[in-house]
Amino acid sequence: MDKIIELLRSTGRDGIENLITYMTESNFFTAPCSTLHHLCKPGGLAEHSLNVYNFMWDIFHQSHHMTSSSMLNAGNIIIVSLLHDLGKSTYRGRPTYEPNYLASGKVSDKKPFEVNKESYFNHELKSILIAKQFIELTDDEEFAIYYHNGLYELSGREIQGKERPLQQLLLFADMWCSRFIEKGGME
Repeated sequence: MDKIIELLRSTGRDGIENLITYMTESNFFTAPCSTLHHLCKPGGLAEHSLNVYNFMWDIFHQSHHMTSSSMLNAGNIIIVSLLHDLGKSTYRGRPTYEPNYLASGKVSDKKPFEVNKESYFNHELKSILIAKQFIELTDDEEFAIYYHNGLYELSGREIQGKERPLQQLLLFADMWCSRFIEKGGME
């Protein structure tokens, strides 16, 4: 939690303190990251966001030494990595994930969380809507967050051939972390 807050503050964005307050008062730091797969545990969402930041930062830092590209900056990396799944936290008073109670009244061991049936928008859109209540996002940041699941989402087909560096870096980092790092390594 402290590292995420420190990184967000380092962006110097107007409204960032209000966003941090929202994240602290909502369940961002206690929510799971998924219902079944990667980091399906309390605090998984924050852990995943930090993993994505660390992975993106390493790639950005390495590639920054190899190219003179100014298309990306540290602020972009911090914002999209830490906020890309913000919509998996509470939105309009409704958590995205809720405990999955069995008929017995116990939480399922196999699938401990389920998607809130009153959660209407996809988490990509919710992430943008929540963040924009507090801070301004650049067009590239909105694009990266909205399309961070690439072809794994129906809307992913829309960007085929129109990909952007920040979106592709976020897509790669998110997939790598969720598929390999957070599942216990590569096979």
